[in-house]
Amino acid sequence: MAMIKRELYMKRIRPFMKTDLVKAIIGMHRCGKSVMLELIKQELMESGVNSSQFISINFEDMSYSHLQSAESLHEEIKKRVQSIEGKVYLFFDEIQEVKDWEKCINSLRVSLDCDIYITGSNAKLLSGELATYLGGRYVEFVIYPFSFAEFIELYQSIVPDESIQNCFQKYILSGGMPYLANIRYDTEASKQYLFDLFNSVQLKDIVKRNKIRDVDLLERIIAYVMANIGNTFSATSLSKFLKNEKRSVAPETILNYLKYCCDSYLFYKVKREDLQGKQILATKEKYYIVDHGIRQAVFGGNMRDINLILENIVFMELLRRGYDVTVGKVNDKEIDFVCTKQGEKLYVQVAYLLASEETIAREFGVYDEICDNYPKYVVSMDEFDMSRNGIKHRNIRDFLLMEEWY
Repeated sequence: MAMIKRELYMKRIRPFMKTDLVKAIIGMHRCGKSVMLELIKQELMESGVNSSQFISINFEDMSYSHLQSAESLHEEIKKRVQSIEGKVYLFFDEIQEVKDWEKCINSLRVSLDCDIYITGSNAKLLSGELATYLGGRYVEFVIYPFSFAEFIELYQSIVPDESIQNCFQKYILSGGMPYLANIRYDTEASKQYLFDLFNSVQLKDIVKRNKIRDVDLLERIIAYVMANIGNTFSATSLSKFLKNEKRSVAPETILNYLKYCCDSYLFYKVKREDLQGKQILATKEKYYIVDHGIRQAVFGGNMRDINLILENIVFMELLRRGYDVTVGKVNDKEIDFVCTKQGEKLYVQVAYLLASEETIAREFGVYDEICDNYPKYVVSMDEFDMSRNGIKHRNIRDFLLMEEWY
């Protein structure tokens, strides 16, 4: 299968290659972290590094299970390094499987002439203890499933003359998990793969890692969030909903379970921000799913909930491009996404279709109270440009494929 170059990420990682900072590549299981390691190796070899200087270990591979402690890994690397000339390049995949791995990595960093790359699939990987060992000595890159642009590149290599419209239809249902290209985006096989992937994330990354006893409760919470992607809700409202289903649960427990889901990169939480009072609101966040294809496989109904799915797709694209995102509240109106990056701002409102004057007035009207000069977009499936009053309207496919939003 052709490897996509994933230049968006390589551009960020490149400046740190061959430096003594530990490069941590994190993101959900199977979203392409191992491929990133391969792309990095390729570039290193192109720059003149010999592959004999590489040491690669994937800790999901059972044959390395004897190296799952800091001491044994350290010893193994020290042994292997003796036969290598010059700088050593270390690649550790799914490093969280190694107990106290931070100590080992820090020691190698200090004692060897080396360049270290690690991957992991939990957000807590680089918080807490590790931060103290590697404080300020690592850089973190989050990898996401394929963007629409990356999806097209792969999908058109399988179905060469497919129109952009048809590619987008397929993207809405399949999502962006890289492996689907290997099964040529076959509908049934894709569904099976995504369903199994979801189960392994739920069991391995969420249940086992957080020692969750009440798996049924976790499943109900996840199903509720999937149904309500992009809708604001509070732990209290979810607690009431569960009560109707004869499960009484404290809001704190719900918040913990949601946090575990976010730590494993299944969901992303978005806070609401009062744009007039300039403060983050404490209640009613929104959640989006890392890959809308997983939602289709597990929960179904992406076409029925198309407005939520389009919002989810736009949200993930904003993250991919490095924006911090909040939901904006102005009086009684809500702006889907208020995005900031390096002091620059961008507003995005997502609608399915601007079918009536009423809808147009509502979607464009959310910007009435905002008097700054940052770009304001309304994004929908409409083919005609309905831009007005300095607010830009874009077809969602075009918006996702734009190099720059300005």
